[in-house]
Amino acid sequence: MKPHTLLRLSLFVLACVTLAACGSSAEAISVGPLNGLPQGTDGYAWWNDTVFYQIFVRSFYDSDGDGVGDFNGIIAKLDYLNDGDPETATDLGITGIWLMPINPSPSYHGYDVTDYYAVNPEYGTMEDFQRLLEECHARGIRVIMDMVLNHTSVMHPWFVEARDEPTSERRGWYIWADQDPGYRGPWNQEVWYPTVSGYYYAVFWSGMPDLNYTNPAVTAEMTNVASFWLNEVGVDGFRLDAARHLIEDGSNQENTDATHAWWRQFRTSYKATNPDALTVGEIWTTNYAVVSYVQGDELDLAFNFDLASAILNYVGQRDGGELSASIRRSFGLFPAGTYATFLTNHDQERVMTAFFGNLDLARLASGVLLTGPGVPFIYYGEEIGMTGTKPDENLRTPMQWSADAGAGFTTGSPWEPVNREYTEVNVAAQAEDEDSLLSHYRTLIQLRNNHAALRVGEYTQVRADNDALLSFLRVSQEETVLVIINLGDEAVRDYALSLTEGPLSGSYQGVLLLGDGTVKNLRAGSTGGFEDYQPLGAVPANGVIVIQLQSR
Repeated sequence: MKPHTLLRLSLFVLACVTLAACGSSAEAISVGPLNGLPQGTDGYAWWNDTVFYQIFVRSFYDSDGDGVGDFNGIIAKLDYLNDGDPETATDLGITGIWLMPINPSPSYHGYDVTDYYAVNPEYGTMEDFQRLLEECHARGIRVIMDMVLNHTSVMHPWFVEARDEPTSERRGWYIWADQDPGYRGPWNQEVWYPTVSGYYYAVFWSGMPDLNYTNPAVTAEMTNVASFWLNEVGVDGFRLDAARHLIEDGSNQENTDATHAWWRQFRTSYKATNPDALTVGEIWTTNYAVVSYVQGDELDLAFNFDLASAILNYVGQRDGGELSASIRRSFGLFPAGTYATFLTNHDQERVMTAFFGNLDLARLASGVLLTGPGVPFIYYGEEIGMTGTKPDENLRTPMQWSADAGAGFTTGSPWEPVNREYTEVNVAAQAEDEDSLLSHYRTLIQLRNNHAALRVGEYTQVRADNDALLSFLRVSQEETVLVIINLGDEAVRDYALSLTEGPLSGSYQGVLLLGDGTVKNLRAGSTGGFEDYQPLGAVPANGVIVIQLQSR
């Protein structure tokens, strides 16, 4: 038999309007209204105003001493992320949380789900999760969760039935072949695995068999899953794992037309009942393919992997010219407000490791991330300079809260050994240090939260005649901000900024929002730009300068 035969696209429509009652293993819990959380600035959706923090629950904070992080542990540390008072400056100012998989799973990472309607009992109960949502919402923090739609665990009851009972309905929920089709995966990996009843397809590894989304019953079930978490439990959206792999066309295993069609139908379904729900896709490929998912009828956001690599590469090389060109290319491809920015995540070498422990480079990279366009995501521990490289467990080690035993993460034995650096690199050591990386992140996030131009403002590149400098304008309906970042390790005194055409008009007084010195006034030319502007006598080494341009 053929390994995978696509059905007509009309089946997708049928599946999305015919939502079969498939039952759940957890009773629905309603969180209630979001206490008047803002809905967005200048016509943008709420997520464009948000700074997200990515949490691996297992490693964030252990509240009960069993060595595993949990929901109550996150609650205990919420004041670190956002204490709910915009007037304070001791919290990070985080306004969104992305929780890595919280469903039951046989593995530490959780990307092989065994029950889509329940939470991992190691993390707590559904009631604990409800309390976490309520506490977050009370502080103005929205919560999205990892939704692993592409595959299940090999231990999921659906797959067990499909493997052991070839004539059962569940057999068609997965992708089978009588004989090994012979082709390999996108990274030349094995994708077909034998059982006593045939070969099944799994693009990532044998423990995660792919679901068959050409089957309307699968589409209906997973649409029900999304509705359960959005409308009954009350999460604010999903990070969508492996979004480009959903439907294969024989050996064509990525970005198929059928995959795009499925995401369009999925969007129609969940937006009909919860139009404020966010979807952000993991589409780990070049932006030329990524952008096709965020044209307005599929996903709300997609992670910009190309830009993340460019920030790390060109900050590391201290090359403002190349970084400026990379930002321009990324920004030019995507519709406004549709891409998520980040430095690294749970699958990649941590920032401080990539920069070989160079604190100045980490500061600069965060400056680019948090003043530039896009919706920023911060990986837990990035703000204090945690290190980590492959294998994946070393990228997901316990959060380093203090120099106490277990890094202040647990009173017991941590599920994974803490980094050896924890006695020096931890929250407690940096919290009161104004020059620490943590304080730098706090300052940048709070600056972004307080200035709409840095969140949703239009992005206009400014030409600098010194390659160490990166400069741009952010312009919202209410304000104009000029950003200058010196990627060099020496102060720049001989420089000029120019903009041939731009959004400016008249004269401006410069007010420093971040940085030191006296700002020179600016007069725009007839084309809305300027020439040979030197706002400060010098841009300090490794400096991030933010100037508000106020009309005179």
